[in-house]
Amino acid sequence: MSDGTPAAGAPAAEPLPMVVPAPDLPARVRIHEVGPRDGLQNEQTAVPTEVKAEFIRRLADAGLTTIEATSFVHPKWVPQLADAEELFPQVAGLPVDLPVLVPNERGLERALSLGASRIAVFASATESFAKANLNRTVDEALAMFEPVVARAKDSGAHVRGYLSMCFGDPWEGAVPVHQVVRVCRALLDMGCDELSLGDTIGVATPGHVLELLSALNERRVPTAALGVHFHDTYGQALANTLAALQHGVTTVDASAGGLGGCPYAKSATGNLATEDLVWMLRGLGIDTGVDLGRLTATSEWMAARLGRPSPSRTLRALSHKEQ
Repeated sequence: MSDGTPAAGAPAAEPLPMVVPAPDLPARVRIHEVGPRDGLQNEQTAVPTEVKAEFIRRLADAGLTTIEATSFVHPKWVPQLADAEELFPQVAGLPVDLPVLVPNERGLERALSLGASRIAVFASATESFAKANLNRTVDEALAMFEPVVARAKDSGAHVRGYLSMCFGDPWEGAVPVHQVVRVCRALLDMGCDELSLGDTIGVATPGHVLELLSALNERRVPTAALGVHFHDTYGQALANTLAALQHGVTTVDASAGGLGGCPYAKSATGNLATEDLVWMLRGLGIDTGVDLGRLTATSEWMAARLGRPSPSRTLRALSHKEQ
């Protein structure tokens, strides 16, 4: 008769990392979940609005407290998110923060009319990407965002400034640190509450991350106002995240199941998978409030609806253990 102890060699019911805290790391990290917006915007097939809403509800149930819901961009540019007006009211009552991306004043009007209270704008650190993504120069894009940010703040909204191509650009190559710092400083000066530093094509390495963060601090950009957004093109996303944590960053963008890319940068692969991030943070003893089991179940559910397996290594490992 069994006493309930697993037989020798039998796997634990729920594989979890051993918790070994490292020095000088934050006690808690806020995960800014971007799967429903950044993750789905590059899908080739249409995702029904009901599925998106259920995805967001399941992510909230898994313990994620910031879930980027959609984008109020013109449907011609991002057809996958053309249902923003239909989707947002279905999830607006959830007890979580639901940021939405707005490209201009018209997008802001649409978002505010539905009660959105957390707004994001999307700028570029490079001229080539600003031209490809916004059909403007960097300075012209900043000028376009200034009234958007001002009006959002006047409405009481929290404003996040995304900055893409912070580490490398597919047309221009490595991006000078001072160039990134200049645009970050401009976004803060116009009123953004926080910035997300995007490694849009996934070329950053830890030393580069630390150099940029230090340079930002020298220009009076506080670490508390910074989040990081890494893509895993070269397998560096977790290493870069750890470097950012060591510098004091406590906000990390991630996408459930590793969904996402960038429709304007074809070399960009998926975002850092939320499951992989949670596994690492749990092993470091860093609190996220996220239930890993519920999160992986949610990502598996969405992968089934998209008709392909998730690229998340943690999700694949846990799914294999259960088989």
